[in-house]
Amino acid sequence: MSNLIELKNNVLNNYNVSKADALKLVEVPLNELTNHANEIRQHFCGNSFDACSLINVKSGKCSENCVFCAQSKHHDTDIDIYPLMPIDKLRQKTLTLYNTGIKRISYVASGKSVSDEEFVKLYNLINELTDEYDDIKLCVSLGFLDEEKIRMLKMAGVDRIHNNLESSNDYFDKICTTHSYHEKLKTLAMIDGANVMVCSGGIFGLGETFEDRIDLAIQLRDLGVKSIPINVLNPIKRTPVENNPILSNDEVSRIIAIFRFINPDAYIRLAGGRLLLEDNGRKAFKSGANAAILGDMLTTDGLKLEDDLKLLKELGFEIVF
Repeated sequence: MSNLIELKNNVLNNYNVSKADALKLVEVPLNELTNHANEIRQHFCGNSFDACSLINVKSGKCSENCVFCAQSKHHDTDIDIYPLMPIDKLRQKTLTLYNTGIKRISYVASGKSVSDEEFVKLYNLINELTDEYDDIKLCVSLGFLDEEKIRMLKMAGVDRIHNNLESSNDYFDKICTTHSYHEKLKTLAMIDGANVMVCSGGIFGLGETFEDRIDLAIQLRDLGVKSIPINVLNPIKRTPVENNPILSNDEVSRIIAIFRFINPDAYIRLAGGRLLLEDNGRKAFKSGANAAILGDMLTTDGLKLEDDLKLLKELGFEIVF
């Protein structure tokens, strides 16, 4: 306990947690760990809460073989498959979300990257929306991008670009073999180099160890990432990980707490798989998380927006955009 308090106090004084420090956190009593992680969150971030909602603008037939993904063409899953959503429909869907009070909305497209034609359509819509609505915040997750596309997205008003690292460098080839960790790091470096906020995190429950999770958390800190999605594997039938056990609420809370110790001032975001937690994320939000994806995920249902907003209010958070 005394060592945990000392480490927490060091973090509050801007100490960077080492891998050796973090590995010790795997064994400390969970309630003590989460309480101290929440104190770190409060110190660096206050009660501000970063919320966003996703729109799956293009679904299925992805060329990549990520083992967890229902949208991969390598897995015979039962999902809706469609090309890029008609722009008029996407505009309407965006404004429907916006009018519920969610100002940060992310466009997510399946595939290693979008075509030039698809990119131009999305770029033009983003440009229109950010011109018309001063307080709308549009993010994108479009796979791999080059410097020119990143520059154009920034000019259109995109202030955050997502590309998950998924896991540690050492474990990545167990998750995907059709693209490399290096390609992801290169993309993140280009996003950061364009002064656009990077959103990057991982998916947990793939068979990785806590050491892999810690390596990822440290990698994200070293890259300066301030928006970190924490996805809990929802095992989808007919994917290679369909029989993986679902992580317990306690394990998810420990992951979040350790990420908070390593990334004290980041938005640590509960993302995919939150519906699998029996308390809908209440314990996780009290373990150092301060951000979430609200509403539906890409191919799975989410929680009702009004239920999420009620929970966040009960926990004392204030949504910021």
